[in-house]
Amino acid sequence: MKKVAIIMGSASDMPVVRKALDMLDAFGIPFEVHVWSAHRTPCEVAQFTAGARQNGFGVIIAAAGMAAHLAGAIAARTTLPVIGIPCKSNTLDGIDALLSTVQMPTGIPVATVAIDGAANAALLSAQILAVEDAELAAKLDAKRKADAEKVLKADAEAEAEFNRR
Repeated sequence: MKKVAIIMGSASDMPVVRKALDMLDAFGIPFEVHVWSAHRTPCEVAQFTAGARQNGFGVIIAAAGMAAHLAGAIAARTTLPVIGIPCKSNTLDGIDALLSTVQMPTGIPVATVAIDGAANAALLSAQILAVEDAELAAKLDAKRKADAEKVLKADAEAEAEFNRR
């Protein structure tokens, strides 16, 4: 199975990123984590990205706040799928990171999840890898079914409590 790279622009992004790591673990997807900044460690970002495909990676997740150039800097150097997680900051509540991550120029796509949406970044990574992995696809199907069952159970409980005629 291909690996997922998770690169965060700052160690302060770890509480957000941990949700992606937990989700990848739950699906048995191997991953590698790094703290590199598009601005403060651009050489490390470029070097890793240039060899990511050859080193067994299938998807790269980039988490960054504020200016949030990390996902775009990575996407500019690879044709692997890149998923950006805009991280909430104190200044503009993550809107700055969202706009920086989602507004990529034509030819340099970055899939973008919600602000602090690390779990969805991991799930999207799993879906990408599942295109060629039937076992992983079955795990995703099972998760969807379990999620639906939780909602239906909550619905039944709400109906039983409130829908009295």
